[in-house]
Formats: sequence, structure tokens, C-alpha cells
Amino acid sequence: MYECFHLLYCFFKGLCEFVSFQLTSGSILLALRLLTIYLWSQVSFLKIPPGYLMPHLSPSLTFSFFGDCTRREKRVFSLQENAVNGEHLWLETNVSGDLCYLGEENCQVRFAKSALRRKCAVCKIVVHTACIEQLEKINFRCKPTFREGGSRSPRENFVRHHWVHRRRQEGKCKQCGKGFQQKFSFHSKEIVAISCSWCKQAFHNKVTCFMLHHIEEPCSLGAHAAVIVPPTWIIKVKKPQNSLKASNRKKKRTSFKRKASKRGTEENKGRPFVIKPISSPLMKPLLVFVNPKSGGNQGTKVLQMFMWYLNPRQVFDLSQEGPKDALELYRKVPNLRILACGGDGTVGWILSILDELQLSPQPPVGVLPLGTGNDLARTLNWGGGYTDEPVSKILCQVEDGTIVQLDRWNLHVERNPDLPPEELEDGVCKLPLNVFNNYFSLGFDAHVTLEFHESREANPEKFNSRFRNKMFYAGCDGTDLTPKIQELKFQCIVFLNIPRYCAGTMPWGNPGDHHDFEPQRHDDGYIEVIGFTMASLAALQVGGHGERLHQCREVMLLTYKSIPMQVDGEPCRLAPAMIRISLRNQANMVQKSKRRTSMPLLNDPQSVPDRLRIRVNKIGLQDYEGFHYDKEKLREACKLKVGETALHKAACQRNRAVCQLLVDAGASLRKTDSKGKTPQDRAQQAGDPDLAAYLESRLNYKIIGHEDLETAV
Repeated sequence: MYECFHLLYCFFKGLCEFVSFQLTSGSILLALRLLTIYLWSQVSFLKIPPGYLMPHLSPSLTFSFFGDCTRREKRVFSLQENAVNGEHLWLETNVSGDLCYLGEENCQVRFAKSALRRKCAVCKIVVHTACIEQLEKINFRCKPTFREGGSRSPRENFVRHHWVHRRRQEGKCKQCGKGFQQKFSFHSKEIVAISCSWCKQAFHNKVTCFMLHHIEEPCSLGAHAAVIVPPTWIIKVKKPQNSLKASNRKKKRTSFKRKASKRGTEENKGRPFVIKPISSPLMKPLLVFVNPKSGGNQGTKVLQMFMWYLNPRQVFDLSQEGPKDALELYRKVPNLRILACGGDGTVGWILSILDELQLSPQPPVGVLPLGTGNDLARTLNWGGGYTDEPVSKILCQVEDGTIVQLDRWNLHVERNPDLPPEELEDGVCKLPLNVFNNYFSLGFDAHVTLEFHESREANPEKFNSRFRNKMFYAGCDGTDLTPKIQELKFQCIVFLNIPRYCAGTMPWGNPGDHHDFEPQRHDDGYIEVIGFTMASLAALQVGGHGERLHQCREVMLLTYKSIPMQVDGEPCRLAPAMIRISLRNQANMVQKSKRRTSMPLLNDPQSVPDRLRIRVNKIGLQDYEGFHYDKEKLREACKLKVGETALHKAACQRNRAVCQLLVDAGASLRKTDSKGKTPQDRAQQAGDPDLAAYLESRLNYKIIGHEDLETAV
């Protein structure tokens, strides 16, 4: 194939020199495309391959003739220096109903029914592994996820559509409102729809539905535009070139400016990407952290779905890298929100990194619970586990969720000063975590968890000790609870921060008429102390509660024996120690609203909510100063009448240049004013038949009559 292109190039070059044409790279590229299309049609009678006439979707127009079709599968995009814009994220798939994206004519292994296939998690196309090289040759790229830095061209603040051919498509056409499904469409080989992998809008593959102006128009990013990080915000930093001239051009700065510049340079030093957001009160950009190890295969499935709905570079796999680098990169994004997909331990990990980075303001964290337990997720109304709820609905819930505070508590551990070192028993000298969000407990429940943790088999008979004399001391806000604990013979003590415990039980219960205690809250700066006997522990599972001991701000514990303990589910056997519990801070969390949030239909014309529209009237300064005290007179002085648009006014004033600019920008040619006149009628009334004819021609230009023609996309 390369030799064919080389011969075509030489032929065209000689032809241009013979007829004295000026040879440019653009003319060569255009000729190569046209001649290649001709060659394909003559040799194999093929249709133009998908994506071949969509060079504007690709960051460059360079052909890739050689490539290794062996790809190392990865789950997410990285924000590293070797990131490539528009690359596909291939995942192995066994989908049998989807044909190869190249089509039956261009597919390299169309006769091999068991050929390996791969599916792009970002744009959802399916190709054979052997066809990936051919896909690169026609230069069909995935949707761009960032923009290159160092370009001198003006920054584009809008995102273009990324149109993809579909042989199967759900929903309805945005243009005509009709469905896409056809009879016997399961194995359909025809391209029935063209959809955008950003906004999810879909059109029939007909010129009456998908028009040429759709190719270049800006993309709204769809129903979830408020939480999507646009690729125009993410900039790949151009490698700095050290040169003597550059260093000599440095100007002297004041000490303040020099320090500020140095500080900014140090922040971005060595980072391949920077984020330059555009602040908007309507935006709530979302970072998604997924722990694939939680919930079996659920984590991997959720990860892929978020890659489809969002910018892949705002979705992170915690099994590949921690959350610190991503949070550091996005730290200056206003109205940032975080979604932690995993267990309560995943949430605690992210909160600890937020503490370390000291982001101000701290972004609120929502929870998508995976696996079992998930007491914090239950407290924040996210439920006890993921039940295949549509990701689109989850995104709406995170966007609409209420920001609440969550108390977080410090655990300070020291060796028991009352015991000499030789009397210390076996056990660890520190707890697994020094901060807890849910609970801290010691006794029987920690023993069972520790047994499972160490041997995967709990032996309750091995733990029959109560908190006897000389074994335990508990003080809460200066109140000694030790006698009461010994009297009631508790086998488990829990210091509870949230209402839920042990996979959804509520051990504090509802105090009701008990005036000594208040209802439990996760944002009041108090921690609840609860004691359990074996009977009350068993009663938890049927709605019972433990013995309410205290609500306090500080706790001091002294242990004289090695006791099993657990911090947010992480168990250990702690040697005799002195433990202090104190309030650390409050974290911002996203609480799911209890009201039902409807899930948007992504390719339904009515699914994307309209922005708030406010009619703005233009008035002169003299009129405003004269009538600002009287709203009615002020309204009458407005230059725009009811129903009149800027195009009506420009046509009335016979301003052809303004009319052309407005029409090119998408101004409506059919809208009528209060008298039922279109812009064309206003131009005719103003005595400008040429302008009226121009407006009529542009109106007819947008209506294409042939219904059966396929678009050239």
C-alpha cells in the first residue's frame, strides 16, 4: 500500500510540474485523498471507510502506515508525558452482535468468526485486533481528551462534536424524533445512525437529519455538561527548551513577583499536564476515583461506564495509582466534586489525601458504594452497595446532592506509662489508622474481625474475657466510665461517629424520651460511646441497640492488657497503651438527596435541560436616565419590540454585513416578530430586495430535499 501512495505522489508531482501548477503540501494531501478514494473504488468496489473524510476530528492529518497491532491493555488513561491525544482505550471484548467498525468490506478478518475483538471504552467502537492498524491508517481517532500546549493559535473555549458511525443505536433521532431500530437489526450491516461520543446526540444517517453544519458546530457536552471536564481545560505542557538566550532575556522583578513566579514554577515543575479552568457557577466538575478491588467485578464495570460518560482524564483507577497526583493537578478547579467508588476505606484514603494537600475550599466527596458494609455510604443515603443503577442517574445525584459535614477524629496512641516495659504483653504498638470517620471499637467485635483477618475463620470461644478490673479504664470528658463498664460486664465498647455500624445496624437507636442523650448526628462534634453484651450484639441484627454510655468531645483510654481493636474495620491487637480520641476536623461530603432524581435520556431532544433564558433589551443612556424611575416608560423606550430579534433589526436597517454574521452564527430565519414578519419580510419592507433574496437563499440552503442520500461523514 505504501508503494501505491509513493507512486501516486510521484505521478501528481510530475503532473503539476508539467502544467506549471504550484505544488503545496495541501494540494498533495488533497490529491492523495481523492486518488486513494478512486483506488479503493476501482480495486475492491468499497465504500469510503468510516472516518476517512473526518480529518477535523484528528489532531493531525498524518497517515500512520506502519504499527504494531499488539496493544497492552490498560484500564484508564494516564496523565503522563507520553499521553497521546485521541488514542483509543482498547479493552478485550467478546461481544458477538457488534460488527467490526471498519465494515464488512474493509475488515481484515471478515471471514474469521472467532477473531479477537477489542472495544474502546471511550467511544464504544468495536474492531478486530487485527484491524486496529487499518483503523489508524484511515486516521479515525477517539475523542480528544486534552489540548496541546505551546500553540500560538487562539484558545478554543468550545468542544467540537466527535461523530461516530453506529449500526445499532438506542433512543430517537434528535432531528426527526423517530427511532433508529429496524426490522432484523441485530445483525444489521448498514450504518443507521451518527452519534457524538461527547453529548450522545444521535441522528439518522440521512442528509435530512444529519446536516453538514453539524460537523463543525460546537458540542454542548450533553446532559452531564456540568460535571464533565472539557478537554480545553486540560493542557499538555510543552517540554521547556533550555537555552542561553532565554536565560539572558529574563528581566529583573521585584522580590514579591520573583517569589510568586518561583512558587508557581515549583508547583508545575515536572508535571506533564496543567488545568486551566473557566470558572462558572453552573459547573460542578467531577473527579471519579474507582477501586476495582471493591465489590468483585463491579469496580471494573463501573470504571468503564464512567469513561464513556465523562472525559476519561477525570476518571482514575486507584489500583494503578493513588489519588494524590490527580487531586494535586485539579486543586485549583472551582466547584470541584469528588466521587469515591469503593468501600469506606476508599473514602477514608481520599479524605486523608485531602487533609495532606490542605485544599481550600475542600471539595465535597460523594460515595458510590461497592462491596459490602459501607456504613458511611448508608449514612449519606447512597445505600449499602451498587445495584447496577444507571451511571447517568448517579452523575445527576452527585451534581444535585447536598453538601454536609462529617466529623473526623484523631487517635493518639502512646505506651501505657503505668506499666514498666518488661510487663508489656505481645501486640502492636500502634493502630492501623490514626484517624477514623466511622467508628473505633475494642473487644469482641474487633476480635472476630481480627480472626477473619488473620485466619479467615472466626472462633468466638477463644474470646470470653470481659473488661475486668485492672484491664481497662475509660474516661469521657472527665467522666470515669470504668465502674459502669465493669458492672454491666460489656464485651465490646464502640466509639461511634455515624449512625450506622456493622453493615447497616443502628446501635445508638433513637433516644426518644431519654433526656440525658441527644439524637446522633455526624456533624455535631460529639462522639457516641456505646457498650455491648453478647445479647445486645445479637439483638443489633433485629433492630436492637446497645447501652448508651456517653456523648463526649474527648476520650482517654488506658489498657493494661493486649486487647483486639479496630479502626473503621481495620483490626489489630494493641499492646497496653494510652489512647486519646479528639476531634480532628470536618470534611465536606455529598449527601444524596432523598427526592427522586429522574435519569436523562441522553439522545432525546428533550433530555438536555434548557439554560435559563432572559430577554435583554437595548436602550440608550439618555432614555435610561430619563425613564429609569418608570418601568413602563423604560420598557416602551426599548429598541427591540416583542418577538423582534437582532436579525430583524439588521434586516430593517439594511445592514448586510451584520445579517450575514448573524446567519452564519445560527440566527433563526423563520422567527417572526409581533406582526408575524420574518427577517426576509423586514428586508423587503425596507426596500432591499437583494438582502431579502439572500435571506431566502440561506433559508432554502438549510433544507435539503433528498431523503435517501447518506451523508459524507
